[in-house]
Amino acid sequence: MPSPTENLAEALHGAYPELSALRAAATEPVYLVGGAVRDLLLGRGRADLDVVVEGDAAALAARLGAEPVEHERFATAKVALDGYELDIASARTETYARPGALPEVAPAGLEADLGRRDFTVNAMAIPLAESPRLIDPYGGRADLEAGLLRVLHRESFADDPTRAIRAARYASRFGFGLEPETAALLRAADLGTVSADRHEAELLRLAAEATAPRGLALLCEWGLLEPREGGIELAARVAETLASPPWSEFASRERALLAAALGPAGAERDLAATNPESPSAAVELARRHEPVELALARALGAVWLDDYLGKWRSVALEIDGADLIAAGVAEGPALGRGLRGALRLKLDGKIAGRDQELAAALEAVRSA
Repeated sequence: MPSPTENLAEALHGAYPELSALRAAATEPVYLVGGAVRDLLLGRGRADLDVVVEGDAAALAARLGAEPVEHERFATAKVALDGYELDIASARTETYARPGALPEVAPAGLEADLGRRDFTVNAMAIPLAESPRLIDPYGGRADLEAGLLRVLHRESFADDPTRAIRAARYASRFGFGLEPETAALLRAADLGTVSADRHEAELLRLAAEATAPRGLALLCEWGLLEPREGGIELAARVAETLASPPWSEFASRERALLAAALGPAGAERDLAATNPESPSAAVELARRHEPVELALARALGAVWLDDYLGKWRSVALEIDGADLIAAGVAEGPALGRGLRGALRLKLDGKIAGRDQELAAALEAVRSA
């Protein structure tokens, strides 16, 4: 971790050269905060850029010459700077009307702003308008060096229970442990006080992590989620399945990991136990299921789905409904019936070329 001021300045400029434009535009004290500071100290390169200004975030965003996206309720603005997205927030405090509610905000100084954050390792700042130095009022650097997650106050998880999901995200990503009192407070968190949308959004952010199966396992170990039977092991296998094409391009990794770990169970086990007798039977079966369900089935051993995804799914006829109409078939259900019949034969290698396809489609119409 960089410790001398000159090393911190060098690391800051190397990771975020675009901050020089922000420094030039600021007329009030402005600070890099949160995960970007944490990852800078860890030597992990770029992170999401969060900046706090002791003043008007929207005004600073406007001076940068970008078209800001403002969120007035939270005194924040989002801008693009040199091709990177930047979140600018006015320094503020937060109060919660009830557990799990969205916060009410009020202007504040930097230290109070840092004090509203989730963990000490995310409650550090670096001023941008002077020689860089670390501002660390809550001992975040010491916890970073010790590999510990520590909340800033006892009501942290009551105010925002989704911080428990973030704890799993950071713990799995960095290999951090929980400070003992934080561990006790976390296990008492009630995710049921959070809206379904916020709950799902935080779980999807966790599921996007490379270490998502471990993060989901931690939430289950902490008693905050109930996995389905074999769910954590299945999530790990799904992550392996979706690690490379064509599966990585077919199903949502985040949705698949959550479905694997938490359920509800679908038809994936039945699919994994099935051995379709022909390519056409495999295509007909697979097309009745969503990509996530197919990904889970493949992770459970449905190897035939590799051929479905890699070969059979893309097979198409050279003819279409217009060809059947030109051959005398009336518009209506017969067109689809004929095309489906021809496609089944083509998938199974029994016909090839336009002439055979048309003959097979017409035969399927006549024999219905």
